[in-house]
Amino acid sequence: MHKLKRFLFVPLTGLFMPVFAQAPLIMIDQFGYRPADEKVAVIADPVMGFNAGDDYFPGESLQIRRLEDNITVFTGSPVSWKNGTVQESSGDRGWWFDFSEVTAPGQYYIYDVQNQVSSFPFMICENVYSGLLRAAVKMFYYNRCNYPKKIPWSGMAWTDSASHLGPGQDAEARYVGDKENSHTAKDMRGGWYDAGDYNKYVTFASNPVHVLFTAYEQHPDVFTDDLSIPESGNGIPDLIDELKWEIDWIKRMQDNDGGVYIKTGYIDYNVPAPPSADKRPRYYGPKCSSSTVAAAGMFAHAALVYSSVPALKGEVLELRDRAVKAWKWYHNNPKSESCDNQEIKSGDADMSVLEQEQLAVTAAVYLFDLTDDNIYHNYVRDNIRLAREFVIPESAVYDPAQGDALLYYTLLPDASDSVKKIIFSSRLKDAKELPFFNYSIEDDLYRAYMPAKHYHWGSNEARANIGNVNYDMISFSLDTVRHSEYLQHAISQLHYFHGVNPLNLVYISNVKSLGADHCVMRMWGDWYSVFTPWAENPPPGYVTGGPNRDYDGTHPLLKGNGQPDQKMYLDFNNGPPENSWSITEPAIYYQASYIKLLSKFVPDLILLKEKN
Repeated sequence: MHKLKRFLFVPLTGLFMPVFAQAPLIMIDQFGYRPADEKVAVIADPVMGFNAGDDYFPGESLQIRRLEDNITVFTGSPVSWKNGTVQESSGDRGWWFDFSEVTAPGQYYIYDVQNQVSSFPFMICENVYSGLLRAAVKMFYYNRCNYPKKIPWSGMAWTDSASHLGPGQDAEARYVGDKENSHTAKDMRGGWYDAGDYNKYVTFASNPVHVLFTAYEQHPDVFTDDLSIPESGNGIPDLIDELKWEIDWIKRMQDNDGGVYIKTGYIDYNVPAPPSADKRPRYYGPKCSSSTVAAAGMFAHAALVYSSVPALKGEVLELRDRAVKAWKWYHNNPKSESCDNQEIKSGDADMSVLEQEQLAVTAAVYLFDLTDDNIYHNYVRDNIRLAREFVIPESAVYDPAQGDALLYYTLLPDASDSVKKIIFSSRLKDAKELPFFNYSIEDDLYRAYMPAKHYHWGSNEARANIGNVNYDMISFSLDTVRHSEYLQHAISQLHYFHGVNPLNLVYISNVKSLGADHCVMRMWGDWYSVFTPWAENPPPGYVTGGPNRDYDGTHPLLKGNGQPDQKMYLDFNNGPPENSWSITEPAIYYQASYIKLLSKFVPDLILLKEKN
C-alpha cells in the first residue's frame, strides 16, 4: 500500500470534491492537456534517492474521474516501463498510463482503485496553457530594474518602489574604472535584473532578447496586450513592451561612437531586500567588443520586429543606425576576451573572440534583412561555418539565439541557396546524431529524455531548448517523416516542466492559482532568498535553474551528487555554504527559452473564440 494519506471526499457547493492530503506518485501535467494531445501519466516507484522508501505499486485498474461529480469517464491499466527497469538518472522504476482517449473539456483526476490514491487534478481544454504563458511573460515586469511594482499591476505581496534611482545609482552611474570622477556619470536606467541579483549585463541579454523576439515572430497572435502591466492596452503586445524596456536600457549603454558598455551594477555582495532598499552606488563597466557585437544583433532584430508594430515604427531608423554603428565599432576596434574584470558583481560577462565572431554572424543575418546591404550578406556567406552549431553541435541548447538566426536567414527571399543547404544539412545531421533529437519516447521513464551531462547549473534552459529545437524540425519541415516524434519530444519536455518528473514538481514559481498543486515556492535571489520576508512567497511565473549534478554546496541531501541526476534539486533558497543559487536561481535566459516552448502550444485566443 502506498504510504500517502488516503483520498477523502467532502461536500463543497453541492459537489463531491477530493481533498489531496499529499503529493502522490502519479505524475501528470498539473495544468493539463489540450484535447487532441497524447496524455500519458507516469507512475513512479522510487528505488534510489531521498524518497526511496515511498514504495508504490499501482493497482490493475486506474480511472479517469471527472472532478465536478466524481464520475468515471475512462478505465485502463498501467503498463510497466521496460519490465520494471530502474532508470539510473531518476532512481525510479515505473509505469505509464495512457488516457489519450479522454478529450472532452473539463477537470479530471486519476484514481487508483486498489490503493485508493489519486493524482493531482488537471484540466483538458484547448487553451490550458494560456494563463501560464501570461504569468511567465509577466515575470519580466517583476524583474524590471528602476521601475515601481505597485497595484494594480503587482500583487500586494510584491509591491516595491522604483529601485536604484538614488544618488550615484543608475540615473547617474559612474565608470567603474574612475569611481571618484563625477564627469563619468551616465544615465543607465532600465533593463531587467539578469537573474536573482540586481545587476544588468549586455552580453547575457543576447540570448533572451533574441529568443523572445523569435518567439513573437513565430507565434505573434498568442502574445496579447492585457497582461496587467503598466503598458497593457497601449496597442503593443505586452511581450514587446517588456522587450522594449530591455532594449531602451541597451541603447543607454551605447556610447556616441557606437561602442557598448558591458554591464551595470554594484561592487560588493552586501545586498538588501527588497530592491528599493539597495542604496549602494552603481557603476558601469568598459566598452567591450563582446557587448558591442551583441548589441548590434539585438538592435537589428528589434528594428525588424518594431517595423511590424505600428506604434513602434518610428523607432526603426534609430535602431538601425545604432546597429550599424555598433557593427562598425566592433570591426574597427581590438577584440578582448578579458574586458570585464568582475569588479562589478557577479557574473563574468566576457566572451572569447570565437564567441564574439559567432555573435557577429547572428548580427549580420539581422542587419542583412534590415538594410539589404551585401556587406552583411557577404559576412554571413563567408563566416557561416563559424556559427556555434557548426563548432559545437550541442550548442543548440545553450546558444539558441544563434540557431534561430540561421533558420531565420533561410526564410529571407535573397538567401543564398548554398548557405541554406549548409544550415539545413547541419540540422538534419544533428537530428540523426544528437541524442536529444534521435531518441524514442520509450527511452525515458518520464518521456522527456535529456542526456545526463545536461543536468548542470541551469539545466532547465537546456531542457526548454531541447523542446524548441525538436519543434524547429516541424516548423521548417526539415524531416516530415518524423514529424510526430519531434512534436512528441517538444510537448513532453513541456510536461516535464509541469510536473511529469521524479519530484512531481512544477518548475515555475507560485502558480498554484493556475492549477499547480505542487510548484516551486522557494528560489534563490537577492529579493526572495531565505534571508528575506519573501522567502516562501516569491513572485509568480519564474522558471528556476533545475537539477544540478555539479552542485557544490553542503546541503546533506545533495552534496557529493547525493541524489540521482533528476533528483538533484530541492525547493530551497539557502545562502552559503548551502549555495542554493546553483539550483533554484531563476534567470532571464531560462525564462525566455521556456516561454518560447510554451508559446508553441498556446492557441490564438481570437481565433479560438471565433471557432467556439
